[in-house]
Amino acid sequence: MALAVGALALTLAGCGGDSLESKDDEGSSGGDSGGSKKSLTVGSAGFTESKIMANLYAKVLSDAGFDTDIKTLSNRELYAPALEKGQIDVVPEYAATLAEFLNAKVNGADAATEEPVASSDVDKTVAALAKLAEPRGLKVLDSGEAVDQNAFAVTEKFAKENKLKTLTDLGRAGVEVKVAAGEECAERPFCRPGLEKKYGIDVTGIDPKGVGTVQSKQAVKDGTDQMVLTTTTDGTLKDFGLVVLEDDKKLQNADNVLPVVNAKDAGGADVAEALNKVTGALTTQDLVEMNRSVDSQREKPEDVAEEFLKSKKLIG
Repeated sequence: MALAVGALALTLAGCGGDSLESKDDEGSSGGDSGGSKKSLTVGSAGFTESKIMANLYAKVLSDAGFDTDIKTLSNRELYAPALEKGQIDVVPEYAATLAEFLNAKVNGADAATEEPVASSDVDKTVAALAKLAEPRGLKVLDSGEAVDQNAFAVTEKFAKENKLKTLTDLGRAGVEVKVAAGEECAERPFCRPGLEKKYGIDVTGIDPKGVGTVQSKQAVKDGTDQMVLTTTTDGTLKDFGLVVLEDDKKLQNADNVLPVVNAKDAGGADVAEALNKVTGALTTQDLVEMNRSVDSQREKPEDVAEEFLKSKKLIG
């Protein structure tokens, strides 16, 4: 999520309930022993998937006996400190992106760039994240199969004509591709440099139309560009006749979805048990379908979340 989320505006949007500033610790079991308040606030970023995940968490916690509400803060720069302060209690997160965010906070941006802690290995990435999170009063819960990371998509026709299923196939095919992406793709190691070095893909240029935007996907559909930088959980690719090529050599970091909680106020086993049920049931394809329901079919995130939880028998 590092490329996609970074573009979100620094604004604060309330989603019912009291303001963050007025939230207190009433009902807390206290201390650092990992107790849980009975009233929990789930944080959400300002994009579709985060809103869906926040509703999944809020509804499963409510079913477990907690009073819940949701606060929407547009991006990590806002909700991360709120989580540390206990102004919110739970957030859906992405392992690699949060690990590098905290790495930069703790060690500085230059040091984090020189010595990244995230990798394509999810276990090592989550372990590094937990080590950085714990001193900040945060507890990292289990990660699961669902992953939202950078991905590259081409048209179904282009894939069929060149016999492509993976990025390795694209490199071997020797075809030239212009990539619709953000301007930073030209220099980011997970974009053009990685495609060229790891896969041997002949990238002729970057069309700066943004990460996974309608304009980017339309440019690939029209043949102006041959490949688009998007994410593995993009719910609208079918609308443009696009398919993701597998990152079979693991260029991208492990941005598996997982809950992160304030250890003091939501670190109890009861919270972990409820949230881990969601994590264990959720797949990348589930996120694709839920994102599609909201972004293409205009359903509400809370309704999509409830339907998923009931279909998996995670709530009554």
